[in-house]
Amino acid sequence: MTTSVANGGLGIDPTVAGTVIGTYWFLMLIGRLVGASVGGKVSSRAMLLSVSAIALVFVLAAIFVPTSIKVVMPVFQSDISFGMAEVPLSIMMLILCGLCTSVMWGGIFNLAVEGLGKYTEAASGIFMVMVCGGGLLPLLQGYIADSWNFMGSYWVVFVGVLFLFYYGLAGYKNVNKDIVTQ
Repeated sequence: MTTSVANGGLGIDPTVAGTVIGTYWFLMLIGRLVGASVGGKVSSRAMLLSVSAIALVFVLAAIFVPTSIKVVMPVFQSDISFGMAEVPLSIMMLILCGLCTSVMWGGIFNLAVEGLGKYTEAASGIFMVMVCGGGLLPLLQGYIADSWNFMGSYWVVFVGVLFLFYYGLAGYKNVNKDIVTQ
């Protein structure tokens, strides 16, 4: 692997970067499969709290570990095989978040519509439209990365995951008891 600055901000060859990103998506698939198999045995709240706590640790580690520390990690390659790639440890921490992020969706959705009774159908539709708002966070992160610091832009991700942790802790509760949901 070539590590010159010409390859990018972290000196990762573009082909290697592609396999690393593919590994993130592969880990999301693995996380989703594990989450689906565990989902019937563990509450949505417990799953959301545990995976968001783990993701917070991964993101914090990625932000604070120097990018000069390199590790060799397995990557999912385009020919549907595995290989090894040398990447900064901070990048590997972000890739490991893939195991957590895909598990969150089921828990968030279940908590969002829990106890809504006759309003469940409408609320689930509104919830799905709100997912589009997630498209704004990458714009904010990209702006911060371009104008300040690439790794520092992951504070946007940290705040988002921190909100999900709060949501699993207390934010999901129905605070308006005056609405009859049955």
